[in-house]
Amino acid sequence: MTIAGSPKKLCQDIADGYLILTVPMLKNYAPADLKTIVANIAVVARELRQEAIPLEDVMAIKMRNMKLSRLNQAQVVIQAFCRKMRYPL
Repeated sequence: MTIAGSPKKLCQDIADGYLILTVPMLKNYAPADLKTIVANIAVVARELRQEAIPLEDVMAIKMRNMKLSRLNQAQVVIQAFCRKMRYPL
C-alpha cells in the first residue's frame, strides 16, 4: 500500500495525535514507504524545534513537547518494525 496523500501531512497528523502508528498498520507499507515516513518525521520534528516559543507560554511549550514525543514514539515503532522484518532504513 502506498502512502495516501502527502507523507509530510501524515507526519503532521502523527504529531497532532490524529494518527497512531501500530505494527498492523505498518505491515501495509512497503520498505520504501517506511523510509519516506521516517525522513518526513525528521523534517516535521526539525520544524517543531525551530519554532520560537516564549518561555512564559508554558502550555505552548507543553504542546510542542507532546508533538515531539509522539513523533519520537512513531520513529521508534517504525525502526523496531523494520529491524524485526529486516528492512533496511
